[in-house]
Amino acid sequence: MTESDQRPRILIAATPTPNGDLHVGHMAGPYLAADVYARYLRATGLSVTATTATDDSQTYVVSTAQRKNTTPARLAADSTVAIERSLTAMGIEPTAPEGRVLPPIDARYREAVTEFVTALHEAGRLRTLTVRLPYAERAGRHLYDGLLTGTCPSCGAGSSGGTCEDCGHPNNFDELLDARYALDPEDPVSFREETILVLPMEEYRAELEAHFAEVLPRWRPHPAQLIRELLAGPLPVIPVTIPGSWGVPAPFAPTPGQIVYPWVEAMPASMYATWWANGEDQALPYDEYWKASNGAELVYFHGFDNVYHWGLVDLVLLLAHGDRYIRPSASVVNEFYELDHAKFSTSRNHLIRGAELVAGTPRDTARFYLALTLPERERTNFDRAGLAEVTARRLTGPWNELAARLASLTDAAGSAPQQVTAAGRADQERFATAMRGCFELTGFSVARAAELIADRIATLNERAAGQADLGDLLAAVRSLLGWAAPILVDTARLAAEAGVVLSLAPEPVDKIAPFRLPSLP
Repeated sequence: MTESDQRPRILIAATPTPNGDLHVGHMAGPYLAADVYARYLRATGLSVTATTATDDSQTYVVSTAQRKNTTPARLAADSTVAIERSLTAMGIEPTAPEGRVLPPIDARYREAVTEFVTALHEAGRLRTLTVRLPYAERAGRHLYDGLLTGTCPSCGAGSSGGTCEDCGHPNNFDELLDARYALDPEDPVSFREETILVLPMEEYRAELEAHFAEVLPRWRPHPAQLIRELLAGPLPVIPVTIPGSWGVPAPFAPTPGQIVYPWVEAMPASMYATWWANGEDQALPYDEYWKASNGAELVYFHGFDNVYHWGLVDLVLLLAHGDRYIRPSASVVNEFYELDHAKFSTSRNHLIRGAELVAGTPRDTARFYLALTLPERERTNFDRAGLAEVTARRLTGPWNELAARLASLTDAAGSAPQQVTAAGRADQERFATAMRGCFELTGFSVARAAELIADRIATLNERAAGQADLGDLLAAVRSLLGWAAPILVDTARLAAEAGVVLSLAPEPVDKIAPFRLPSLP
């Protein structure tokens, strides 16, 4: 982003599946990163819509509901409430009307999905294709995504249908090896031919290659490599309809009784969520804010296991609409965050929910630790002992020492404004440049930002202990507060309420009034 680039921003965090609450592994992935980036952009004065929507149509809602002996509708409703509670508890604030968090999956949502796929059909973008689909004989159900389990044909790991969590490669239709029904592995699985509607990804190869030539330099190495691997071979077709009973009905004569393939919903869902977040103006179409004519910059936040869908499938869905829509300028992709060196798992109850974490840990402390340890380029690990030890040593202890020293110095100096030297202003600019590099897309790294914040606290503590020039120290602490605000949200709020100006681009000043640094609990 440049100073002259004042385009509105649309940030989409991967749509959460409402088959349970969000756990810390989710929080340390797309949701915290998107929230930090949104707060940074807003602090620079930009218009930002940061949003997402629950992915109610996913088969994982169906499979989890059956395991829990409830209905998919009840599970989705209860899980959405839990997801909203955890987001709020972690201080993650999607753009939303007052008193709301996530958009309702209602009739207007379903209309948006239907309008989106109908426009593709009417434009002649979709093709009929007869494919072989796994079928659970006793259950009498076609198997795909979360209803299907087997072996990835690309890497040999255990995988669900759709994509492999380990290598990120897709497996469509009958491609998954050793196909079994996820809810009953003993149920015999046969293969039945069905005619569905598909979108041929290969037809968009030239546009895909041109797009990624431009944007991949802003991607992290591992997901960028996966995109290159996928582009190196034949590109698959995208299922647009599928035989199923849970989802948005597909309104097409060639595929009666089918639903819109759940992964296809992500784009109209994101458009609908953006429209809803901006006040759900009924006079505007659901896709208004995504129109290319409005010139917004679009950024996705998601995990490595969603690179195929968010990186390729969703892009092709936009391209298939011609020049109507904006395209993503970057995807901020995280790896897996582990708990005690094992994957978070709802089924094994190996997890910590977001709301549970902040019930026993101050929110800023939790956000700092997740920021410091989140899996940006490789798998990382969460453990409660590490949270307590690391934050006490690198955040809470040094921060409160600095607050006490600053209070002592300002008490001794009185209320008169203090002189800020040229050297002090240069020091602030060096820190601002380093932090700005963490928050801009070309090098976006919440973990590096947290590291710089911890290091800066230590440095300013040394200066305060050494009786540094008070004006320069006050200016440096104010700059620290401003740049830490996207992570330390409650502390920044307390400082702002006390009158501390937290602008990321303050006018250079010769003098600064004394203030107190809020302590961390």
